[in-house]
Formats: sequence, structure tokens, C-alpha cells
Amino acid sequence: MRPEPSRPLAPIPDATATATATAAPAPAVTPSFKSRGGLQRVWRAAGHSLAGLRAALRHEAAFRQELALGLPLLVLAWVLAPTRWQALALSASIALVWIVELLNSALEAVADAVSTEHHPLLGRAKDLGSAAVFLTLGLCAATWAVVFWP
Repeated sequence: MRPEPSRPLAPIPDATATATATAAPAPAVTPSFKSRGGLQRVWRAAGHSLAGLRAALRHEAAFRQELALGLPLLVLAWVLAPTRWQALALSASIALVWIVELLNSALEAVADAVSTEHHPLLGRAKDLGSAAVFLTLGLCAATWAVVFWP
């Protein structure tokens, strides 16, 4: 494969010339890989979301562990929390752990798809995702401690 020949840079236009010239706006074109919209889009998006949850349950041990711990805590939050707002805060902290774990798993999957060989930037991306999960777990623990602190 031959490298593409380099092209000369176009001269920078004069500011007064660009102010007087008006270009017609480009027509809005939806790329073929983008969805159209409407209820069919919502239905397909829900299907993709459920497929993502199934994939996380099937392939991600950390997500399964957090789900196994979080589901009973979710029930306890609504039984034991003194107020509905506190129960909501407890529930949100659990859901946030799940959400960040899903994002971390997605990031790791993309990194592994790019290369399974060691690369410092891919390793850093994975470490950053792991740190995000770690901080979210800390936030969840702090939320539970504040709600139930005597």
C-alpha cells in the first residue's frame, strides 16, 4: 500500500473576504449507521440495554458479586431507613456502584478489543476505571454510614 501524497496547505483566507462570502448550510444527513427515532428506536435501545445486562451477568464476575451484595441491601434500605429520602439515597448509592461497574466493564472490553498485549495507556485506562469503581464503593459505604450513624 502506497502512502498518500502530501497535499499543500491551503492559504488562510482574508478575514474581510470570509465576512462577505456566505456559504449555504450543508444539508442534514443522517448516517446510515444511526437510528431514525420514534418508538422503534426506544424499543431497540431497550433491547440493547437488556443485552448489555445479560452480557454483564454472563461475563463479569465483579458485576455479579456487586449485584449479589447490592440486591439484599436494596431491600434492607427500604425496610430499615428512617425516611423515604434516606432509603432513596441508599438505593441510589447501590445503583451508582452498578452503573460505574458497567461502564468500567465496557471500557475494559474496548481496551481488550483494541489489544490484548500490554500497553501503558490501555493499562492506565483500565486502572482509571477500577479507581472509579473503588471510589463509588467508598461513596456507597459512606452513604450507608451517614444514614445509620447513631
